[in-house]
Amino acid sequence: MQNDRRLEVLRAIVEDYVATEEPVGSKALVERHGLGVSPATVRNDMAVLEEEGYIAQPHTSAGRVPTDKGYRLFVDRLAGVKPMSPAERRAIASFLDGAVDLDDVVQRSVRLLSQLTRQVAIVQYPTLARSTVRHVELVSLAPTRLLVVLILSTGRVEQRLVEVAAEVDEEGLAELRNRLNAAAAGVVIADAAAALRALPGDPVVTAVVESLVEAMSDHRSDGRIAVAGASNLARYGDSFETAVRPLLEALEEHVVLLKLIGEATSSGMVTVRIGAEGPYAELSSTSVVTTGYGPRDEVLASLGVVGPTRMDYPGTMAAVRAVARYVSRILDEA
Repeated sequence: MQNDRRLEVLRAIVEDYVATEEPVGSKALVERHGLGVSPATVRNDMAVLEEEGYIAQPHTSAGRVPTDKGYRLFVDRLAGVKPMSPAERRAIASFLDGAVDLDDVVQRSVRLLSQLTRQVAIVQYPTLARSTVRHVELVSLAPTRLLVVLILSTGRVEQRLVEVAAEVDEEGLAELRNRLNAAAAGVVIADAAAALRALPGDPVVTAVVESLVEAMSDHRSDGRIAVAGASNLARYGDSFETAVRPLLEALEEHVVLLKLIGEATSSGMVTVRIGAEGPYAELSSTSVVTTGYGPRDEVLASLGVVGPTRMDYPGTMAAVRAVARYVSRILDEA
């Protein structure tokens, strides 16, 4: 019973500190949260929590603030991932469903995530090397000119104009289209390129295959990220030197941000790294909430938010998971 009550006291301290950025005292906890015990009992619980390293007393204040260890316990035992409200889900769907291509999906997602969480949002573009070929389309534009369209599982579309040495009629075009898709559809692009190169054929087939392999080797999206919400850091005035300034500097280094959000290994699992758990000591006053996304449970990239450790973890985790699910659904339907 005492342990359960102390967990409730810790939950109340975290929630109040996140909301007010003021050290939390026992009297305020009793008044705001209806803990059902006296301020003296709460003070005893706070003393134990402080002794165990879950809360700390800043300066000479009578109140307490959570430590990284306290935030960790809050996330692991108390926070959970709360469901988004129907209104929030409708807003996410409405905003993202209007996207016209992959770039638009990423840009809309990063803006939406920063608005929902009021933190810095980061969305990694899907990594080309991990994607598969969804479909190859051929369109005749002129007797000896073809439009070759490569559609990947990431939703990315590459187009190439190909001049061929001989005319191709509709029947020949359909046959070639079927051969290309039989070799490449559903295959990881590295293997798809090898399979296409192995196709026997005339100069027309060779020209089309070369254009597809070129499109597959275009790595413009690899390592790219989109960032939004840097202005949200203005809310953290008192923690500027310890948390915000290093984070602002990190926003200029995309390699740092890629390492910060990490490589997602599973879709649907939300990862929270608090303070010193992250890869950079100078960013030890920040927390990172991330997850992976991709079509059909295939993880192609990561998205998430970064901000000072004093963040709304349940709300942030819910937003990150919800946006990732909607982006995955869009890629699945592309």
